[in-house]
Formats: sequence, C-alpha cells, structure tokens
Amino acid sequence: MKTEKRSNLNFWLLVWGLGIAGQLCWNMENQWFNTFVYAKIAKDPTIISWMVGVSAAATTVSTFLFGCVSDRLGKRKILVAVGYILWGIFTIAFGMTQFLTRSAAAALTAVGFAVVAADAVMSFFGSMGNDIGLNAWVNDHMHDGNRGQLGAALATQPIIGTIVGTVLGGILVGSDDNYMRLFFVMGLVVIAFGIYCLFAMSDSPDLKPSRRGSFATQFFSIFDFRGYIQNRELAWVNLALAVFFVAFNMYFTHIGNYMIYYLGFSPDMMGYVEGIALVLAMLFTIPGTRLLNRGKAPVLCLAATVINSLGVATLGFFVRPENINPQSLWNPVLLVGVFLMGLGYVLFLQSITVWSKQLYLADARGQFEGIRILFFVLIPMVIAPLISNPIIKKSGEFVDENGFTSYLPTHTLLIVGAGLVLLTIIPILKARKYRDARTASGGGTENAGN
Repeated sequence: MKTEKRSNLNFWLLVWGLGIAGQLCWNMENQWFNTFVYAKIAKDPTIISWMVGVSAAATTVSTFLFGCVSDRLGKRKILVAVGYILWGIFTIAFGMTQFLTRSAAAALTAVGFAVVAADAVMSFFGSMGNDIGLNAWVNDHMHDGNRGQLGAALATQPIIGTIVGTVLGGILVGSDDNYMRLFFVMGLVVIAFGIYCLFAMSDSPDLKPSRRGSFATQFFSIFDFRGYIQNRELAWVNLALAVFFVAFNMYFTHIGNYMIYYLGFSPDMMGYVEGIALVLAMLFTIPGTRLLNRGKAPVLCLAATVINSLGVATLGFFVRPENINPQSLWNPVLLVGVFLMGLGYVLFLQSITVWSKQLYLADARGQFEGIRILFFVLIPMVIAPLISNPIIKKSGEFVDENGFTSYLPTHTLLIVGAGLVLLTIIPILKARKYRDARTASGGGTENAGN
C-alpha cells in the first residue's frame, strides 16, 4: 500500500512539476519573447509574426517526427528528459540575441532573422519534451478514475504558468528591462526538471512499441486524412480547437505589449493585474472537473467560448489608456475583462483536452498528439498573424523617439478578436452531434468516427 501511495504521489509530482515547468517556458515564449522584441529589437509586429509562424512550423514538425519515434519505440521518458534539457539550454541561448548589433537596417534584418531562428530551435525541442513526450505519457496513464483530474491539471497548468510566468517574469525583467535574467532563470528551471525526470519517471507498463511497416510508412500514415476525417467527432473537435486558438493567438500574442506600451503598465504591474484575475479564473476548474466527469464537455466548451468572447470584448470596448491607472492594481473594468478572458480560456482548454484525448486510438497516441498540434499550434499560429499584423499596422502606427515608424496593439485588435472567438461555436455544435450519436449507441473510442 505504501509503495502504491508513493507511486501515485510521484506520478502527480511529475504531472504538475513537468507541466508547470513547461508552461512557464511556453508562457515566456508567448508573452515575454514578444515584449522582448519590442524592448530590445524593434516595435514592429512583423518580427513577432515571423516568430509565431516559424516556431509553429518547427513545433509541428517536431511533434509529428517524435510522435512517430515515440510510438515505434514504445518510450516517452527519454523524449521528455532530453527535450526539456535542450529546451532550457536554447531558452537561455535565445536571450543572447539581444547582444547582436542592430543599428543599421541590414543589421536589424539579420538580428530579426537570428531571433526567429533561435525561437524556432527552442520550440522544436520544447515540443519534443512537452507536446509529445509529456502529453503522450499523461495520456498513457489516463483512465476513467483520473480523466477529470488530469483534464483539470492540463487546463490549469497554462493558467498557473501564465500567472507565475507573468508575475515572476515582470519581477525578473524589472524596470531596467533585464530580459537575460528572465531567460536564464526560466531556462535553468526547465533543465532541472528534465534531469529530475531521468530518475523519477517511468513509462506505462501497458505501453508497447507500435511498428506499422517502415518508419516512413508509419510517419506518413498520419497524413492519410481520409482515415482521419472518418473519425468525424475528433475532426470537428480539432477544428473547434483551431478556430478558438486562431482568435486567441491573434490577440493574446500581443496582450503584453498592449498592456505595457498602449495602456502604460510596467512589466511587473502588468503581471500583478493579470495574476489577480487569472487566479480567480483558475478556481472554476473545480466545478469544471465535475462537469467533465459527468460527460458535459460539449456544454462546457460552448459556455467557455461565450465567456472568453465577453472578456475580450470588455477589454476592447471599455478599456482605454485614459480610463486606466497603470500605477494601481485597482482597475475594475480591466480586471473583469482579464478574468472573463482567462476563465473562458481555461474552461475551454480543460474541456476540449478531455474530449479529444478520449477519442485517441491506443496504438497511435503519439501521432494523434501530432494531429492535435496541427490544429492547436500550426494552423492558429500561421493564420493569426495574417489577421493581427495588418490590424496593428493600421490602427497603432506612430513615430518613436528615434524617428522610426513603430506599431502598437490597441483596443481594435481585441474587438476583432472577440468576434472571431464566437465562430468556435459552429464546429462545437457539429462535434456535439456526433458525440451524442456515439453515446446514444453506447459506442466508445473505437467507433467514434461512425
């Protein structure tokens, strides 16, 4: 009994420790990398757009590649350990780009290229360790008794990562814009957890190598979308994931620069404002878990979409620099908007994660994580900048103190984002139709596509 308790405790330590460490690193990439570009390189969303798109491509390639490798070898642990260690190393290396010369236009282009390349390499190994290694390992250990709890963990970890990463990141960056300090500390945290899992993690005893022909045959089989589309419920769930995160990445990628450079908050004050609102939002994962354990994922997805849209709309329509006090935490309308935005986000991610994972085939979980990343990362991060970049350039253009044309994200970006979020309702309703048909017939994962 004691051995079983220790094993269970170690399992949850790994789920939360590796999960939080990974989310801290993803938060830093999604939020602080973008403010780093504005602070150290140039106030131009084009560099951020390239970063987002190229890193998304690197993440997707990594996920498909290592998903296939993981399934064929029947191993997750080694991917997690090596991926996390390299992830941390290249996070620190990313910060070194600020020391490159960027005075002339040609030099600025070269520095921009270096920033994009460094971000892509970091994302490649981050995906290896987190998106494939850890996610597939968690899915291997998911069963009816812990499905809701794991769904809550996977959904709240990004929020905790956002809260801790934003607050701690603001403190580490400080008023002197010391981004190198932030990257060094976060990189070491991820490296430490990668080393820890070498000794503490074990693969599921039920995990067996899954070899379906040659490596090339198995790798390219995941691109047989005829078979994938036949699983109609999962196809619509993933489409809902893509639509939601196109809108999410359109506005959230720029939320840090919106609050710092448009509303006037300092990095640490921005972290405190987001932290208060998101801590409150995270508490709602508890009733969310209960709903998921009762099979209410579609209802929770719909409610979360509407709530998220209301939050983003509140920021877009009612928050302006003239009615905000950037020296104070007490900005009620801003706090309400961030709270609703975060609440909708965490409930959507919690419910969509559980819904999709229960539809995975047991012998292809690694590759199905690759499909998920296609809809969760690649499609949103390629499409979102195509929407946000022209909006920012049209609504936020100004000339900085050095005479350069610069661009700031404004409330216009959030108004458009609020409308786009609501489009998620369409694929959710389609997915619910197939889900209702499956449950009515008593079907499970194996016939989810019928």
